[in-house]
Amino acid sequence: MKQSVRVTVNGRLYEEEIEPRQLLSYFLRETIGLTGTHIGCIVGECGACTVQVDGTLVKSCLMFAVQANGKEITTIEGLADGDTLHPVQEAFINNYGFQCGYCTPGMIMAADSLLKKNPEPSEEEIREGLAGNLCMCTGYVQIVAAVKEAAGQVDNG
Repeated sequence: MKQSVRVTVNGRLYEEEIEPRQLLSYFLRETIGLTGTHIGCIVGECGACTVQVDGTLVKSCLMFAVQANGKEITTIEGLADGDTLHPVQEAFINNYGFQCGYCTPGMIMAADSLLKKNPEPSEEEIREGLAGNLCMCTGYVQIVAAVKEAAGQVDNG
């Protein structure tokens, strides 16, 4: 039996009939076609699927899409303003804060969330803010540098 879900994703309203057990990560990727949210471990450990739901960081592999009914979701695709990248996205490019890129969308979403709450975090606060996201490639040095560069540039309103 399908269930109706109505969510706003990156400013666009979606109304879909879905299986109640469909995870938010699969809803984003397969139902509405936003493939920037990556699916990694499916148990909430890696953070590749991190999105913002009503401004709160959520691992979309741990949330059913029906739980997001009536909520606003921001994915990696929603951070840029048209062709203008978000400051965190720019900083990741400038600092080579990625290698394979698999963790990058979740890292950027977590960094954006951190910088909205704390516009000038220390290195320790950055590392703590990103602790729910794993990277197997970079050693985090470039990622931390990217967040430091983006500090003060994220609109926290």
